[in-house]
Amino acid sequence: MNTRKIIGIVLIVLSLGLGYLGLNKINDSSASIEVLDLKVDMSNSSGKEQGYIYVALAVVLLGGGLYLLKKEK
Repeated sequence: MNTRKIIGIVLIVLSLGLGYLGLNKINDSSASIEVLDLKVDMSNSSGKEQGYIYVALAVVLLGGGLYLLKKEK
C-alpha cells in the first residue's frame, strides 16, 4: 500500500469522527423547555459555532482524504 493512500484513509476516518463530534456539539448546545404554554429556548451560541467549525473541518478533511485516495502517481 502506498503512503498516500494510508494518509487518505486516516484523513477520512478523522473527518468522520470530527463530523460526529461537531454534530453532537450542535445538538447538545440547544435546549428548550415548555412551562405553562410558554416555550423557553436556551441555547449556547458559542457551542453551536464550535460545532459548525468542527463540521466544516470534517468536510475539508474528507475532501483531502478523497483527493489523496483518487490521485494517481
